Amino acid sequence: MTGKIQKYESTRVVFYALIICALLLVCNGCEKSADTRSKKTEFEIDKDYQRGPLTVHVRADKTKMTIAETVLLELEAAIEAGFEVQMPKVGKELENFGIVDWDNLGDKLDENNNVVRRYQYRLEPFLSGTFSIPAFTFEFYDVNSPEESKYELTTEPIDIEVTSLLGEQRAELVIADIEGVVRMPEKNSFWWLWTLGAAGIVTAGIAGWLYLRQKRRSELIRIFRPAHEIAYEHLQALVKDDLVKKGKIKEFYEQISNILRHYIEYRFNLRAPEKTTEEFLIVLATTELLDADDKQDLEEFLKHCDLVKFAKHNPATEQIQKTFDLVKNFIEKTKSEEKTIDVTETNVEQAVEAGGA
Repeated sequence: MTGKIQKYESTRVVFYALIICALLLVCNGCEKSADTRSKKTEFEIDKDYQRGPLTVHVRADKTKMTIAETVLLELEAAIEAGFEVQMPKVGKELENFGIVDWDNLGDKLDENNNVVRRYQYRLEPFLSGTFSIPAFTFEFYDVNSPEESKYELTTEPIDIEVTSLLGEQRAELVIADIEGVVRMPEKNSFWWLWTLGAAGIVTAGIAGWLYLRQKRRSELIRIFRPAHEIAYEHLQALVKDDLVKKGKIKEFYEQISNILRHYIEYRFNLRAPEKTTEEFLIVLATTELLDADDKQDLEEFLKHCDLVKFAKHNPATEQIQKTFDLVKNFIEKTKSEEKTIDVTETNVEQAVEAGGA
């Protein structure tokens, strides 16, 4: 009787153990399935390519975007043990996109002991239209004989549709009316007391600002940036302000004209911001830094801006988009990594203002 009881208890223990193992396997499978679904839904495009020991995934989180948005590009390469893969240089392949940010997610081993390498790039478009993220070439070779034949795997391009900054309200743009004249309040009899007090405050503020500025300058490290990077940042800020949709056409043209004029000054050392359009066109005609097509485009652009700013010209929506595209295309065409400007002074002033606040 005791033997039967022991046999029954042993059977029950084994039965419970099998149930627990089954539950653990089911939970593990659910977790893997959830991870797989999460990875698939993160990217709208996920293409895979394979050659020999190498498997490559090219992923993009969207295929349609506005000119103010960015697209996330991920390159993943899985290589078998005993081989080495070289990731492509994305920056040299891109034509219609710029790299805002990038990240090396590091190497790891998958379930088959393949080395998996992942890079992510945050890209921004230069113009509106349909453009391709180009094909990329991955090189791989046997680590035991690296000097012998190297092999290549090339992916396919990915088309991205970039819509205009004007959106769907392009036909409904309205220029805001000029605000009426505001009557200034009359001065009171104690104006001289206020003047003395204000002068004292301003003098103390300037003295403090000069002191902080001089103190911080002594600890300064010179900072240099390419002219086109600064211009792109200003264009991005202009897009985010959405002045066209708000009907502030004149203000839009004033800002985009200033962006281009300062870029020309920084990039070519031509004093564009301080000159009138007529004065600048005289300088432009004599310079050899720009070709004839660029000079013609700049002349048409500046005259068009003057019509809007001074002659109350109401441009068509297509003209507004063409103006924006012309500026961005001109900057992209003439940009130079070697031509940099010292932006240290700007950073000092910002640091002093932040300290004063």
